[in-house]
Amino acid sequence: MAKRASTRREVLHTDFLTPPVLKEAMLIIEKLADVKTSVQGGYPEAERCRLSVGHPEVLTNDPDIVAALSISGNFGFQPCSHGDFLGAILGTGIVRDKLGDILLQGEKGAHVLVVPELVDFLTISLNKVGNVPVTCKKMPLIALEYEPPRTKTFKTVEASMRIDAIASAGFKISRSKLVGLISDGDVRVNWVTVTKNNTTIKSGDMISVSGKGRLKIGEVKETKKGKFAVELIRFL
Repeated sequence: MAKRASTRREVLHTDFLTPPVLKEAMLIIEKLADVKTSVQGGYPEAERCRLSVGHPEVLTNDPDIVAALSISGNFGFQPCSHGDFLGAILGTGIVRDKLGDILLQGEKGAHVLVVPELVDFLTISLNKVGNVPVTCKKMPLIALEYEPPRTKTFKTVEASMRIDAIASAGFKISRSKLVGLISDGDVRVNWVTVTKNNTTIKSGDMISVSGKGRLKIGEVKETKKGKFAVELIRFL
């Protein structure tokens, strides 16, 4: 894409990328001297972002490639999770790559980042999240409401850096149950599904378990007895 953008003197855009994919793409594109990049996710702390690539003479301003939607309804008696909103949106036929972050707004609903070309479609098509009727409308990016994620940090000492050991300690569930979740395809490392219990984890990795949330691996130190003292950051 970068080479095509340079040759044609045009600006090209990806869909929303996960952080590890975005990081790898940036490292590769940095080696190309005749293009530059712009990253947008809709707000400063955005996790999923779109990457724009173009010749420096063409990519002079950040292109408007991210739009925001407000999904509102009465969620006071029927709270909905991130997964509920994601499922409802994907249920309209949209693929995941066209969606950015979903910012929950408690009883009011959620703010969602999407590619601009899908705004009208979702405004018409999305009318329910869970069992709650909703109204979907475009909103300015500057009106997005978001807070830094709340986290809890603690430490564990493990004999190895295997995913089944670290995630079991981090999510406070038995190792056997964690192994079952891996078998069911419910465990991901850096947004990629894990299939082996002995997958090795390292500092900086993000572990997510369906229904349990996310866990980031902080500093890792080896003890005198050959074990690993691991800092775990649990997202609340």
